[in-house]
Amino acid sequence: EINSLEDIELEHAEEGELHPSQLLREEGGGRGTNQTSPDLGLKVNDCDGLVLVEVKFTEHSFYRCSARRHESNFDRDRCENAAEVARNPKQQCHWETWEGRERRYWEHLKPAVNHDVIAGLNHCPAMQHGYQLFRQQALAEGIAKSGKYNLVVSAVAADERNKYLDASLRHSGIAGFDGWGRLFKGKAKFAEFTHQKWVRWVQEHQTNGQWDDWLEYIRDRYGLGM
Repeated sequence: EINSLEDIELEHAEEGELHPSQLLREEGGGRGTNQTSPDLGLKVNDCDGLVLVEVKFTEHSFYRCSARRHESNFDRDRCENAAEVARNPKQQCHWETWEGRERRYWEHLKPAVNHDVIAGLNHCPAMQHGYQLFRQQALAEGIAKSGKYNLVVSAVAADERNKYLDASLRHSGIAGFDGWGRLFKGKAKFAEFTHQKWVRWVQEHQTNGQWDDWLEYIRDRYGLGM
């Protein structure tokens, strides 16, 4: 579905009503700090599509939900019933009940929930190791529903040698990245690819060696490439 790439932005954030401070109600933050700002924002298809990419190398997970861990959360047990959280987040999710700190994550994701899949989880998908993915999925869904783009994707780029990252989701009952892609069936899509696949693609499709210097650099620095 992608046939061109027009722009790449680091720590991507949309403007106006689609900025995380408004779309997700993440006030008081900034790019990369207390705000859902994907590592990369790729404008594709003559800027008619947007791909939000979380980039991982050695991290072991997508981290735990900060609302669950906060001392103001008086009822952490509710996080362990994924089906009920998805059905009734206004009572079950601390991000929804935290006075003065309410976030809009479930507001965007609730209509997109695949309840059959969510019901099989050990707890809320954001609770233990999926918090970053959860927030990025909410951001992508909110942007997709705005109609600004015809294609919106939440994606992960990971190192294929990092077996802990994919496995971390399995602790929640999610079958890795493939399983995450089945949790929600809204307008935003989910995709994952490895750094190795991307490097191989560049290596195989370059002409006259124009990317040889880049390929040598990432091979020496990250051990990527042939």
